[in-house]
Amino acid sequence: MSLSDHPKAYGTAALTAAFVAGILVTLGFKDLYPELEDQYQRRRRRRKPRQSSSTESRRSSFFWGPVQLEDHESESSSAGSTAADNIRDGIVDGIEGCIGNTPLVKLRSLSEATGRTILAKAEFLNGAGGSPKDRVALHMIEVAEEQGLLVPGRGDTIYEGTVGSTGISLATLARARGYRAHICMPNDQAVEKSTLLHHLGATVERVTPAPITSPEHFVNLARTRALEHTASSTTASRGFFADQFESHANYQAHIKTTGPEILRQTGGNIDAFVAGAGTGGTISGVAKYLKDSAKLTRLRVVLADPQGSGLYNKVRHGVMYAPTEREGTRRRQQVDTIVEGVGINRITENFEAGRELIDDAVRVTDEQACRMARWLVEHDGIFVGSSSAVNCVAAVATALTLPRDSVVVTMLCDSGTRHLSKFWKQIGEMGLEEGNDDEEGAQRESESDLLSAIGLKSQR
Repeated sequence: MSLSDHPKAYGTAALTAAFVAGILVTLGFKDLYPELEDQYQRRRRRRKPRQSSSTESRRSSFFWGPVQLEDHESESSSAGSTAADNIRDGIVDGIEGCIGNTPLVKLRSLSEATGRTILAKAEFLNGAGGSPKDRVALHMIEVAEEQGLLVPGRGDTIYEGTVGSTGISLATLARARGYRAHICMPNDQAVEKSTLLHHLGATVERVTPAPITSPEHFVNLARTRALEHTASSTTASRGFFADQFESHANYQAHIKTTGPEILRQTGGNIDAFVAGAGTGGTISGVAKYLKDSAKLTRLRVVLADPQGSGLYNKVRHGVMYAPTEREGTRRRQQVDTIVEGVGINRITENFEAGRELIDDAVRVTDEQACRMARWLVEHDGIFVGSSSAVNCVAAVATALTLPRDSVVVTMLCDSGTRHLSKFWKQIGEMGLEEGNDDEEGAQRESESDLLSAIGLKSQR
């Protein structure tokens, strides 16, 4: 008897065959046609995100494999946004996109030595000029562009007086945005900084250190050069004086970026913020954001100040100089120290912006800074410059005044590669790099040795 004589049996057999065929298609289609799968996925990635219907999702899962859950709400919110797509794919728009969102690194050896958590913002990983000045330089340029003081492609030149890092950041970003850079700096700064500026295409003037009241002071000279450019130019180009010491765009850059990043990375669990001050933009901007905007009222803000700088006395005693000091007695005008980038003997607009929010200050000697820099290399594998070492000494000193398990955040400003001919040369001359490989194989110093080296006592 044939199946045609039994319609019910015929229908059952047809459904069974269709079901088996469906299973074979589902399990085997990708194996039979892998190149089609690849083509489909490439096309799918190129398409902008869009919210697919439940029918489309079921159809896709039937032909291409198991269902994958997707966040269509976030996709739809970024639909049509090229910038959002690029960020998600790890692409940033130009060198400016490499600035900010630096890691917050736990300094294990310092945390172990103090019994408190010491975290450091790795600003030397900023991708433009490799320092926190990247943030400042970018914001100053953006503000100048908004005000029409800088116009890309017009032939404008950015002028600045700097001891190094701000100039490097400005020189990098100037080229990226269609400008030139002219940097004036003291001739007692590490020569590798001016060499780097030259290779970045900047014009560099190394000048003899002079009082801030002198027209020959590197900051005043940069201002003069900018005015001369604008006055004498036979084209539409202009000279723009960035004025990092007094420009409010400096500390505002840290209110806008650094402060919010620290808050997010710590979840608000931070007991102290420690930083040095050259222009004063970093400590003022971060303090204003964390204390005023984020309302971390219990937060202690501590200034890290090198020897010879007047800011320690200003914070501690309300006056710039101690009774035993007087103007004109120092070896150099800025500060009598080998430390570069922090320390100053005048109150800038940027420092004044956050001065009332600074709770305390720690004075750091050159020897302490040198020993700390070497310690970080030996125990944490971190190679930084002089200002970072000053910050870390002050962070340890601050941590010891706080209860156990407190959290202290500081800044690692730039790499030690910018300080080879001066700061790290001094470390070598002190003999701190000798005897690292003894018979026991670079034996780690005890925690108490750190505190002894930098002249501090354990308060465990």
